[in-house]
Amino acid sequence: METSLSVNGSEYRIVRLLGHGKGGYSYLAERDGRQVVLKQIHHEPCGYYTFGNKIEAERHDYERLAAAGIRIPEMLDIDVDAERIVKEYIDGDIIFDLVKNDVSIEPYLEQVRRMAAQAMAAGLNIDYFPTNFVVQGGLLYYIDYECNSYMEEWSFENWGIRYWSRTPEFEEYLRTHTN
Repeated sequence: METSLSVNGSEYRIVRLLGHGKGGYSYLAERDGRQVVLKQIHHEPCGYYTFGNKIEAERHDYERLAAAGIRIPEMLDIDVDAERIVKEYIDGDIIFDLVKNDVSIEPYLEQVRRMAAQAMAAGLNIDYFPTNFVVQGGLLYYIDYECNSYMEEWSFENWGIRYWSRTPEFEEYLRTHTN
């Protein structure tokens, strides 16, 4: 991995990999002393999800989430040709890690349910998996931009809640996806 990536002619120093999802790689990056997230879209196969134009989907989903009032990091730049996005870095505890470490997420359940209600009112579902949520200053942020048309089976109460505590589904995920 190179140590910097360019977005619309601006160079960002890559600090470290933050995560690898079904749509891309997210890096903690730095430019002019400011930390940001730089997401590089990838085209690796995903057996359970079908993609169209990923970079345009990111832009469109960001706009839909912002219009719905979901607390998300600001999109700072988008480079369609290089398939890269720069967004605000939300530094804080990841809900997944809190659950994994047996820290109560009770204070954040009301916030995620409020987000779920906002998403549903806008006809959307967000990806409620707990790696997509960060707490900063007591506020819960949805740090992914993925959203889809609302379907009851993928709502927070029917799907997401299964991963917001040490449920059998969460334990199975730990066994199959982490060291």
